[in-house]
Amino acid sequence: MSKICEISGKRVMFGNNVSKALNRTKRRFDPNIIKKRFFIPEEDKWITLTVSTSVLKTINKKGISAVLKDAREKGTYKG
Repeated sequence: MSKICEISGKRVMFGNNVSKALNRTKRRFDPNIIKKRFFIPEEDKWITLTVSTSVLKTINKKGISAVLKDAREKGTYKG
């Protein structure tokens, strides 16, 4: 499973671990991604999305239909 949010487009970022002696080694910043099923009442079907937990909070607040509509307008969701 790739670590990319299907709604917001959040993905893995890269950076450095910096020690006290300022030695730098590469590291990854992984987003908090989960796989979740949503029911869309307008289409009367279930969909499975890979979303970040911040998007999950937005879905709980606005509703899945509004979030999908906004994502389609931005071009991040092609479902």
